[in-house]
Amino acid sequence: MSLSDPLKIDPEERFPRLARAPIVEAVIHWQARAEAALDREALEAYLRERLPEYPLLRPQHEVRLEHELGPSASAIRRSESWQGFRLFSKDERQVAQFTRNGFVFSRLAPYEGWDSFAEEAKRLYRIHAEIAKPSEIERLGVRFINRIVPFDPDSAADYLTVPPSSPQAFRLPIREFLHQSLFDVPNHPYNLNVVQTVQPAPMPHAEGMALILDIDVFTTKPLDLNENTLDQGLTEMRWLKNKAFFTLVTDKVRERCNRPEP
Repeated sequence: MSLSDPLKIDPEERFPRLARAPIVEAVIHWQARAEAALDREALEAYLRERLPEYPLLRPQHEVRLEHELGPSASAIRRSESWQGFRLFSKDERQVAQFTRNGFVFSRLAPYEGWDSFAEEAKRLYRIHAEIAKPSEIERLGVRFINRIVPFDPDSAADYLTVPPSSPQAFRLPIREFLHQSLFDVPNHPYNLNVVQTVQPAPMPHAEGMALILDIDVFTTKPLDLNENTLDQGLTEMRWLKNKAFFTLVTDKVRERCNRPEP
């Protein structure tokens, strides 16, 4: 397939089901600006009543710094405004963010599968829509952050199908790397953002360096609030993130992720 050929999104395609998927965080995010006034106390009471399974609730604030220059001195002004709430499940593995600008749902490891994850995200988004009354979804996204450990940067070709490499005439061991690619999806209203990087070991004698593979698929034009449109978008974006992951990692990574726990 050449770069000019349209990509065929095939939601019926089946991908390997990994016994030990390296997903550390799965996210579905809606940018859907509130058109109803959000009162802090009323929203808190409403969320506590509707979502008792998310008992931990913390306010979210936006901080702005403005640098003012004068004839004799300069000053930095700091302002803070309330934006919404972040809610946590009892085990703190599921996080829901209700804000003026939209809604975000995250599932931390262990990831238990798309169906339950997406259904809970949509259920909570409907509650957000009831409260905020947005007129459209400005942007919809699906993001999966994968962590593969242990990882040796100098043997990146064992992990990635398109690995970083040292220039041929300047052969030096790779210690760290950060590579970001933003792709258009021809004939479809999506972009695909991929970040490949190294996460250093958090402390000596820990499990070692990790490979971070961050895959974010998002829409490039607004969506209406139709449930069928939303379901189609999520289905297609899920396919894109799966296609990206299984295209970017090697068979060695797949085999490792299918081994039983040590």
